[in-house]
Amino acid sequence: MVAAKASTPAGGAVRDGLRRLTQLSLVSKVCSELEAHLGVGDRVLAEFIVDLGRASPSVADFDAKLKAHGADLPDYLARTLHTVIHAIPTHADDAPVPAPQNPASRGTGARVCGKDKAEERVRDGDPGLYQVCRGKVTGLADAGCFVRLDDARGREGLVHVSEMPGRRIAVKRGQEVFVKIVSVQGRNLGLSMRDVDQDTGKDLLPLQRARGEDDVPRPMANPWTDRAAATGRRTGVSGIVIPEDNQTGTASSRQPIRRMSSPERWEMKQLIASGVLNAKDYPAFDDEDSEGMNYQEEGVEEELEIELNEDEPAFLRGQGRSTIDVSPVRISTNPDGSLSRAAVLQSALIKERRDIRNKEQRALVDSIPKDLNRPWEDPVPEVGGRYLAQELRGVGLSAESMPEWKKEAYGKTVTFGQTSRLSILEQRQSLPIFRLKNELIQAVCDNQVLVVIGETGSGKTTQVTQYLAEAGYITRGKIACTQPRRVAAESVAKRVSEEFGCRLGEEVGYSIRFDDHTGPDTVIKYMTDGMLLREILLDTDLSSYSVVMLDEAHERTIYTDILFALLKKLIRRRTDLKLIVTSATLDAEKFSGYFFDCNIFTIPGRTYPVEILYSKQPESDYMHAALLTVSQIHLTEPEGDILLFLTGQEEIDHACQCLYERMKSLGRNVPELLIYAVYSAQPAEMQSKIFEPTPPGKRKVVVATNIAEASITIDGIYYVIDPGFAKLNVYNPKQGLDSLIITPISQASAKQRAGRAGRTGPGKCYRLYTESAYRNEMPPTTTPEIQRINLGETVLNMKAMGINDLLSFDFMDPPAPQSLITAMEQLYNLGALDEEGLLTRVGKRMAEFPQEPPLSKMLLASVDLGCSDEILTIIAMIQTGNIFYRPREKQAQADRKRGNFFQPEGDHLTLLTVYQAWKAKQFSGPWCYENFVQLTSLRRAQDVRKQLLEIMDKYKLNVVSAGNDLTKARKAITAGFFFHAARKDPQGGYRTIADHQQVYIHPASALFQQQPEWVIYHEVVMTTKEYMREVTAIDPRWLVELAPRFYRSADPTKISKRKRQERIEPLYDRYNEPNSWRLSKRRGSSQAKPSCRESIKQDIQ
Repeated sequence: MVAAKASTPAGGAVRDGLRRLTQLSLVSKVCSELEAHLGVGDRVLAEFIVDLGRASPSVADFDAKLKAHGADLPDYLARTLHTVIHAIPTHADDAPVPAPQNPASRGTGARVCGKDKAEERVRDGDPGLYQVCRGKVTGLADAGCFVRLDDARGREGLVHVSEMPGRRIAVKRGQEVFVKIVSVQGRNLGLSMRDVDQDTGKDLLPLQRARGEDDVPRPMANPWTDRAAATGRRTGVSGIVIPEDNQTGTASSRQPIRRMSSPERWEMKQLIASGVLNAKDYPAFDDEDSEGMNYQEEGVEEELEIELNEDEPAFLRGQGRSTIDVSPVRISTNPDGSLSRAAVLQSALIKERRDIRNKEQRALVDSIPKDLNRPWEDPVPEVGGRYLAQELRGVGLSAESMPEWKKEAYGKTVTFGQTSRLSILEQRQSLPIFRLKNELIQAVCDNQVLVVIGETGSGKTTQVTQYLAEAGYITRGKIACTQPRRVAAESVAKRVSEEFGCRLGEEVGYSIRFDDHTGPDTVIKYMTDGMLLREILLDTDLSSYSVVMLDEAHERTIYTDILFALLKKLIRRRTDLKLIVTSATLDAEKFSGYFFDCNIFTIPGRTYPVEILYSKQPESDYMHAALLTVSQIHLTEPEGDILLFLTGQEEIDHACQCLYERMKSLGRNVPELLIYAVYSAQPAEMQSKIFEPTPPGKRKVVVATNIAEASITIDGIYYVIDPGFAKLNVYNPKQGLDSLIITPISQASAKQRAGRAGRTGPGKCYRLYTESAYRNEMPPTTTPEIQRINLGETVLNMKAMGINDLLSFDFMDPPAPQSLITAMEQLYNLGALDEEGLLTRVGKRMAEFPQEPPLSKMLLASVDLGCSDEILTIIAMIQTGNIFYRPREKQAQADRKRGNFFQPEGDHLTLLTVYQAWKAKQFSGPWCYENFVQLTSLRRAQDVRKQLLEIMDKYKLNVVSAGNDLTKARKAITAGFFFHAARKDPQGGYRTIADHQQVYIHPASALFQQQPEWVIYHEVVMTTKEYMREVTAIDPRWLVELAPRFYRSADPTKISKRKRQERIEPLYDRYNEPNSWRLSKRRGSSQAKPSCRESIKQDIQ
């Protein structure tokens, strides 16, 4: 019964329908996989892959057949496609699957016989599927236009707006066009203009064309390469569409399209009506349509208006930048408190002091002959009087290159740190941790996770790794120790290598970004936390390590927080891996609770009681109060050194200068006060002076940033002055940049600062804030870095590890959802994420480079554009900081030398020119001295470039040079930093396209004089103004071409947002007030202004 039923025509129709639905579902799934991983969603290509997969019983056979047809897919993608294809079973009673045919060489399939053959054959005079026809536009609609074909039957079809060309071409009723039939459903035709050249009628996608009537298959190329060649829209490793002119090396011959204005339409109408012009020669002209027509005119181009693309991907719909109120991250718990007000006031005072200093310098410059030092007028002056005058000026100013207090503190002799008569072994045994060596080793043996608490100077950083190495843990793998700072990882590794008795890079080494000093014999490896995160990206099990030690965990850097979560999962899989978390503060309970309530090992410190003294009233100017406190301690308190905490280098230098002048004014009646500064940018030989013992009869004051809280230990400190502030790096999502802001410290940091006074003996801590502010305005702990900085690189790395659900990820302190959304939106615009928020092939390539996502996208785009050699150099130069130096005694010479490198295209190419010139001089040091270029910066750039080059070689990315075609390099820069685009503002300066922020080109830029209309910048620095650094001129069309997800061309029929926001400024009128033309400024009718005739009479009288 069943067999009889199956043999009926109805049963066959049902079976055919099911088979067709199965095939469509399978093709759709394969299309989705290809689109997600390769950016290609072609249906014909998917059908071809399905045929190959069904004919391949194993993944190896499938992969071999793909490669035989020119498809070199990644192994994981081949496995995924094979699994998807075989997951949907085929019907057992179906006909055997024939050998698959490449769609590039097959036709419409085997012909059927008899009546079916006659029904499927296209009747004479009617075009078939995928054939190009000539037609005429018969109607317009919102969904597209209707076109009647010029065939025997006069059939009519719809050209949907999605099937129209990307370039806006207006169509009018009665206009003749070329279309391709892309679908036939009964009498309904689906047409396309996108795949047909409207000038010649040439099919741009011959891959889809069916066989001709002679049933002879037309030879086609491989589908993996022919589609790109046919369309001229090839996408490379960066995901950008490579235009045809970049592939051929010639500029496009297509002229820009301009829309007719209203007077031009009226003139055209009159010329046609008078018979001068023939209406048939202008089929696109329609006088009844207000838009007139678009036409090509050589040498004339309409001003291009760019606006933000407000289309949002599916995974961010309703949460993007256009729908949420993006505001800066708030750090202070009480924005209206006394500490926050003092921070705002001090920021204003710093800016005011900077302005005063700049005015004094300008006045000094203006007091010298006019032609002496004006690089903004002519950066490359003629050799002559200016050089001589500058040399004369340098005679009197050469001594001012270093302030008096620095010469007094550092100018006498150069020493290299604290000297000790003890041997290395005796120094190790004198550390507090040595007494607990056996207990520590036993605790590590008994616990898989251990939290170690010990104050700075207890020896935990240098000794724990050596103790574990001596205990035999290096036999099962290496010992890793992470540091939050690059300098700490390098300096600690050098010290441990000396204690371990080996050369740096052998048994003991370090690894930081773009600098790896390890070898095959390395067993103790110090590294930044970011480098360990990259190792997890390559080896999720960290199989080469037996112990991982997260040092200085209390600093809570962004990479440390991610390592917390990843290692928490890893220790569940690897029970043999030991994890040690060290901290210098007393918040160990939080770490212990996060790691399954693990045990805490405490190292007793050498601490003494510290007396805490609070301010009775809030201090509005904490700088003035701090300097006054130092003077009072020095004049009234017993002997003992002073430690003053300030926020940054600028504050520290100003405080040291003020202290020096005050002590100098007191004369020799008071003991000598030695003034030292400590900040991260200071040379190591200068920092070493603070560790030297103070001579008898003198006192030492160390003015430091929060680096002195836990990173360094200074003996002899009895007095600590704590204003209660520090600078934190905070991301402003509206401006799209990180900035250092002055903010109140946490209670934990305040306790840590006070503890610095009790290391040598009983001490005092002067807190320049009230006890109420300490309890009510300071947060318990410092806001973790993951909650206040840009998460772009972090999210990219997490996506590369397969962590897609970021909101439910096990963070110790989860970041704000707004920050995650901002980061994912940036990655989506860069092409690293797809519409569903999953990592794309481009994103996987970007994650391989240890740098910011925009730089990675810029480098990948250079591979597609053929300028990767130049972009490698530019990226390396950007990451090394400022390469020029400008000594005060030779400013004019330095400006002249720098001007020799200026390029009219911008600062990025100026950096390229400097490196290439240095390379041409065989990387000479004297050449750098002659041209006022920092040799250390260039050598650093050389190392960074070498590291990036090794990564590109590893992944077989081509390194080619663009030669003299520097436009390619500028386009690659635009592909990575398109969201840093700015346009010249009529009111002065520039306006960023993303948020309409007013910015200016820095005076040191190569484009300061040119002021091009459109620019791309690397970053914005906030000094007296918001200056753009590393600026390059661009063509605005590149923004839409290279970043279609972020920009789009504005509708020419509407007023753009930029034009709506423009203010009308009248011409200067010397007889009236500036705003007298406004209606609001005019008087009422009773006090109306005299008429023109009356005013003339008054003038005569």
